[in-house]
Amino acid sequence: MAKDGSIKRLAKEWTLMGSLTASGLPAAIYALQNSLLQISYRNLDSLTFSMLNQTKIIFTALFTYIILRQRQSIQQTGALFLLIMAAVLLSIGEGSSKASSTGDPEQILFYGIVPVLVASVLSGLASALCQWASQVKKHSSYLMTVEMSIVGSLCLLASTSKSPDGEAIRRHGFFYAWTPLTLIPVVANAVGGILVGLVTSLAGGVRKGFVIVSALLVTAMLQFLFEGKPPSVYCLVALPLVI
Repeated sequence: MAKDGSIKRLAKEWTLMGSLTASGLPAAIYALQNSLLQISYRNLDSLTFSMLNQTKIIFTALFTYIILRQRQSIQQTGALFLLIMAAVLLSIGEGSSKASSTGDPEQILFYGIVPVLVASVLSGLASALCQWASQVKKHSSYLMTVEMSIVGSLCLLASTSKSPDGEAIRRHGFFYAWTPLTLIPVVANAVGGILVGLVTSLAGGVRKGFVIVSALLVTAMLQFLFEGKPPSVYCLVALPLVI
């Protein structure tokens, strides 16, 4: 922002109400979404999680139409139906396979599949709101990233007053059990947030979602390399549908 000379202009134009309207609501939604994703991480393998997480494209398309009145092309609509098929296949297949191995189908459904699907709904709504702010309100994507980080952090800090994580932080400290490797997802998410803001403002939430699907191939490869775990049959069938 300093390099492109927008800080001085934004300092004159910035208002608290405008900031809360453009960034406050999506930030609060993303904070709730991230909490749900943390629950889901623990109960699904990384590839299944990543594929189910792509259903956010469906809800992004829905909320983009409701908020911005943007219709999808025939090709995009067909792609969305393929994604729905993959999500249904994964939900049924992974739920049954994990249930047979763990004996607890409700654990997989209510603490793995449901949280990631609810998070996808929230992600679609937040993405459409961000696109509205950046394209209609012409809100700077860099500024919106900063504002959303601040508001999201405040929401999460407020939630720690009642959550088990908050109790653990008070007992052991914020950086308890951190290692240098912990910085990798933290920095990757920070850089990713800036890039997602730029892509959303230039290409829109739905196109952004379709492009991000390429990360599934990386997820499948890394899961095999680090965990030695090949994808399940359900994942192998669903993967080409999602791609």
